[in-house]
Amino acid sequence: MYVKIKGLNFQYKNAKEDAVKDFSMNIEKGEIIGILGESGSGKSTVLRLISGLEVPKDGFIQINQRTMVDQHTFILPENRGIGMVFQDYALFPHMTVAQNIEFGLKGIGRKGKGQRVKEVLTLVNMEKFHKRYPYELSGGQQQRIALARSLAPNPSLLLLDEPFSNLDKDLQIKIREELKKIIKSTQITSIFVTHDKDDAKAIADRVVILKEGKIIQVGNPKELLN
Repeated sequence: MYVKIKGLNFQYKNAKEDAVKDFSMNIEKGEIIGILGESGSGKSTVLRLISGLEVPKDGFIQINQRTMVDQHTFILPENRGIGMVFQDYALFPHMTVAQNIEFGLKGIGRKGKGQRVKEVLTLVNMEKFHKRYPYELSGGQQQRIALARSLAPNPSLLLLDEPFSNLDKDLQIKIREELKKIIKSTQITSIFVTHDKDDAKAIADRVVILKEGKIIQVGNPKELLN
């Protein structure tokens, strides 16, 4: 199994109850998992735990046979090899599209960076926009660039936090289809969180339904959500 998560528990400081309670699941290589739940269900907290932005009380996370966190181990976020697309895209406004993507590429020369930027921009169909700044792009275009930036370092796992919440409904439908196609073409294992059942049905191979920090159902999204 490519991703193994077992017995994750987490409580925010000054909170009376755990935000995540005994979260466990196994994920296969190349699988897209949708975590579905209402606001406050703990879905974004699960992403923060996987990425290393929060430390669980107990439990363990293993990605590609590498332990990220357990009773004796904690790998820092920057060393986990995880790509993340944030809800607000988090693009640097003073950098061009190409510079935004290059920022996360380490350990390769200028020529290698340029080649990789070109590859991921072609992947998201944005190669003509490499000199643009984020403010010159639409919401859908900014999302594609945020995705390209996350894919550029070849992450072991891709996390997406409410990837369509800033888009209008018509654009959501179009971007959903494109996003699934792009992720499947790269075969990068992915987890996204959403409160929208249509997002889960359109993209996820499996959906996890969270309520008050607990998993209440896991299964095929079309069967589970219809």
